[in-house]
Amino acid sequence: MRKSKPKQRILLPDPKFKDTLVTRFVNDLQVDGKKNVAFKIFYDAMEIVAEKAKDKEKSAIEVWKKALENITPMVEVKSRRIGGATFQVPMEVNPRRKASISIKNMIKYARQRSGKNMAEKLSQEIMAAFNEEGGAFKKKEETHRMADANKAFAHFRF
Repeated sequence: MRKSKPKQRILLPDPKFKDTLVTRFVNDLQVDGKKNVAFKIFYDAMEIVAEKAKDKEKSAIEVWKKALENITPMVEVKSRRIGGATFQVPMEVNPRRKASISIKNMIKYARQRSGKNMAEKLSQEIMAAFNEEGGAFKKKEETHRMADANKAFAHFRF
């Protein structure tokens, strides 16, 4: 790599939960720079999750964090060209990338859900991920299955 890695930007914690992970999530959730809209969607989804998770004795933010943890992949496959062949080599995922993948998958599968508005769809996806089901959880399982199927090529790791 010719250039050095760009320095990490410091994210400010969100106003309600005082958590930088929430800010990262909202930054990925926003469309066309509409950050206030994204915050409103996220906070509305958290209220819906809080109503649904009353019997679980956990706060909405704990449910959301557990849901993110449930859909975070530990390994992924990367294409690596050796000789004339391309192998799918299983590799461990960098911690920052883990968070990024789980956030992006949750938002992607929430957008694909059918529902009235985005806050409702997001809360449904959060609850599904918390209960280890839903599209984002299936994606993680599929990634792990692919890595497991290709573990014979693990010695090609770089």
